[in-house]
Amino acid sequence: MDHEKYFLKKSAKVEAALARFLPRANEHPASLSQAMRYAILSGGKRIRPILTLASCEAVGGKEEQAMAAACALELVHGYSLVHDDLPCMDNDLMRRGKPSCHAKFGEVTALLAGDALLTKAFEVLARDKVKGEAIQWIAEAIGHQGMVGGQALDIEFQNKEMDLPTLEFVNTHKTGALIAVSTRVGAFLGGGSPAEVKALHQYGKTVGLLFQLTDDIMDGQGYAKAIGSHDAREEAARLLKKAKQALTPFKAKSHILSAIADFVANRKN
Repeated sequence: MDHEKYFLKKSAKVEAALARFLPRANEHPASLSQAMRYAILSGGKRIRPILTLASCEAVGGKEEQAMAAACALELVHGYSLVHDDLPCMDNDLMRRGKPSCHAKFGEVTALLAGDALLTKAFEVLARDKVKGEAIQWIAEAIGHQGMVGGQALDIEFQNKEMDLPTLEFVNTHKTGALIAVSTRVGAFLGGGSPAEVKALHQYGKTVGLLFQLTDDIMDGQGYAKAIGSHDAREEAARLLKKAKQALTPFKAKSHILSAIADFVANRKN
């Protein structure tokens, strides 16, 4: 299947599943339910859930084996964006061309919506009886050892110059950890062997770093500022090659994952 058609098909399925998992818009308390739906269903590339499903399929698994986990990871991503936009964090009034959650619903409701989305993610995992190892990996990837830890360090250095090791820690944790666990969990739930899970986890870690590096190149910040735009582009090319090398054992089954790596490397927004 053409990768663009694959993305559209999987995005539509993820969107429909997310709409089912979220509370109805009129469910009491309605303001909270509406804020949760707004945060998740207001667009987005769905890269993390698509990575989860594609990794599952690369090891011979079926979409339904990983759909709940894919949606849970997108709920976690949504919660992180809601909280990142808050006045106490990045204070962003726009998200994906629309008012951010707190700009539309107020700071308190947005804060609680983020809390509820994170909690909903683990409810979805538990309801689907997702294996404990996968739940543990997700928790580790998004907690103080992962995404939240990276965010904390990023805030700590907001007004200080980061050296390269600190910058790499922030990028591999704040952005990269959730992307990496998406591929790890997808491969695991699809029945992949330990070697296959390890290979796709390595692919995910590399793509996660590539994702942030591409952001830095577009913004002229982070790596691009620290090592220069030219060297940052060379590093991006190296990471893309490394991501594709991790897919070698999967041959034709990895063409979607290879296309996702290309998309991440070449995106413009």
